[in-house]
Amino acid sequence: MVMEKNVLERASFPEQAGVSSGDILAFIDDLRQSDIEAHSFMILRHGKVAFETWREPYAPDIPHTMYSVSKAVTSAAAGLAIDEGFFSFDTKLLDILPEFRPEKPDERLEKITIRHLLTMTAGKEVSLLADKSKNQWKKDYFEAPWYADPDDGVWRYISENTYMVCAAIVRTTGMSVVEFLTPRLFEPLGFSRVPFWETDADGVEAGGWGLYITTEDLARFIRCVHIGGVWNGKQVLPEWWTREAVKKQVENLRYVDDDNRAGYGYFFWRNGVVPNSYRADGMFSQFGIVFDDYDAEFIITAGEVDEQKTRDCIWRHFPAGFTDESDNPSEYEKYKYRLHLDPLPELPSLPRSPFEKELEGKTVFFKKPKLLNAVNLPVSMLPFATVYMSADRAGNIDDVRFSFNDDTCTMTWREGSVENTVVCGMDGNARNTPIFLGGIPFTARCSAAWRDERTLEVWFRPLEGVCQRRWKLVFKDGGSVVAVPSTVPSTKVMIDWLIKYMDDFVDNRAVSLAAQTASKNVHKIVEPVHRGVLR
Repeated sequence: MVMEKNVLERASFPEQAGVSSGDILAFIDDLRQSDIEAHSFMILRHGKVAFETWREPYAPDIPHTMYSVSKAVTSAAAGLAIDEGFFSFDTKLLDILPEFRPEKPDERLEKITIRHLLTMTAGKEVSLLADKSKNQWKKDYFEAPWYADPDDGVWRYISENTYMVCAAIVRTTGMSVVEFLTPRLFEPLGFSRVPFWETDADGVEAGGWGLYITTEDLARFIRCVHIGGVWNGKQVLPEWWTREAVKKQVENLRYVDDDNRAGYGYFFWRNGVVPNSYRADGMFSQFGIVFDDYDAEFIITAGEVDEQKTRDCIWRHFPAGFTDESDNPSEYEKYKYRLHLDPLPELPSLPRSPFEKELEGKTVFFKKPKLLNAVNLPVSMLPFATVYMSADRAGNIDDVRFSFNDDTCTMTWREGSVENTVVCGMDGNARNTPIFLGGIPFTARCSAAWRDERTLEVWFRPLEGVCQRRWKLVFKDGGSVVAVPSTVPSTKVMIDWLIKYMDDFVDNRAVSLAAQTASKNVHKIVEPVHRGVLR
């Protein structure tokens, strides 16, 4: 469903809205030199879009996964629910979901309120290894171990707190969170479409992750929060919520980086490096940043796992790049042809292989990786970071078929009961194909090329996601096939980042060190070599 779109005003050039084109260029150059894979960014000043750009193949009309930026939207839903009287900050979670009250009374469980959930002080620590493909998200939460008494106010970043807020909204309103927000938020703000939001098997939105919206959708939301909840003259969000949600409600001194320990609101972070600023923050550097002192917002989507690296890059150029408004376009004219993000690489056009004729009409059957299936982490065409927290992880690629044409080939494969076919460009130009995988609609950007007569490489990028899956298939004599999966950014980079912050997730130092040691080879386990046969 595409909704009627109200116009977000654009400046004719950045300086007209009070942003320096030279500083934008310096930021773009810094992204390149810092090897940060930005997918888009948009700068707003005084309510106008001063600058916007997308890195091909990402585009303005394609939603992007928001990861934990989703929490900020869940916070808005909670603010609306409180404002309309569905529950209050002090409403006990067990009063909303009484079926999870244990037979043996638990005083700490009885204390958890909506406020505890919104401030990440509920005291429950759900395991990072909790299997979201099992329909027991609420059960996992209530049965999770305690790290603190809720009355102690000890902050810990537990995404499942946000899911429980969604569960409370669904139970008290009788609507899904998307249904609740569509007439209250998405439609008034002129979102490009009703967003897709991942859910558990019962249809309750994940809350802390799984929301897919466009860069401009996020810009509209963040701007609305910044200006007190008013949009086009209408009070869309409660004014009190826009003040309370973004101010420091609790200390979050658990982390080391200044931006991660400057205070936490209702699923919003205060920034430590730039005074009087805050952000909605998602993994792989999805940010909606507000600069209060400059009447400015900075929106970015990206695929950079080191979020502080991305924030530091932003801080090096903004807010310094905010200037007085000017109608003189000379600086913009000087730089305008360089103000863009370089396209992401695609597979080149390479000589075709005569082995294509051997593949026509045949199917590759793969053995299931036993270890990964034992822990319910089968390899999917979707990168690991896309499906790890999903109710439907997909995986176990099998029944792979290729059909070749002049400039393209099609690849058909099965994962469980789901079959998809994508078109892969073989002329140096990737092709887009709509697919449905892991319970999520994607636009698959695909290309293929022969590295030699028996080695076919396939690049697969779900444009709504942050990573690219690559496969190298080697067809050997006798019909055996070896397929090697990889990911960009690499799974090793993701695991290394997790190792860096292991102490933040595990209190016991000895356990943390053991986990760090074991994690060093995890990337080899989660992306194993696949062996199959061509028939």
